[in-house]
Amino acid sequence: MSTSDPIADMLTRIRNAMSARHAKVDVPASKLKADIARILKEEGYILNFKMAEEGTKKTIKIYLKYTPANAPVINKIERVSRPGCRVYVGAREIPKVLGGLGINILTTPQGVMTGKSARKNGVGGELLCQVY
Repeated sequence: MSTSDPIADMLTRIRNAMSARHAKVDVPASKLKADIARILKEEGYILNFKMAEEGTKKTIKIYLKYTPANAPVINKIERVSRPGCRVYVGAREIPKVLGGLGINILTTPQGVMTGKSARKNGVGGELLCQVY
């Protein structure tokens, strides 16, 4: 399947798997998607992720996290910058998500990082998505 926005495809797969209460979801692998999964794990939104190779296809297996009441930890995950409308922000313009309760994921010259760490490092970049 070919898609014009692979990041939006990854976020939609996570959203759909969480609404269906799946334990894990597989997404086609890329370095950027692996970095996004790493940040989601570091921030406590997913349990874990693994890179898997099935023949010539590389996939990322994302293990989803739920509360003890079986509610998804991720309430909302949405794409901000799209191929048709890129959103770039400077270090001082990085918005806070829900007053600091959620996270932004940015791609910066120093790599993929959260909005909080980008603000701390004084770098801006492309605002990929928001998670809360």
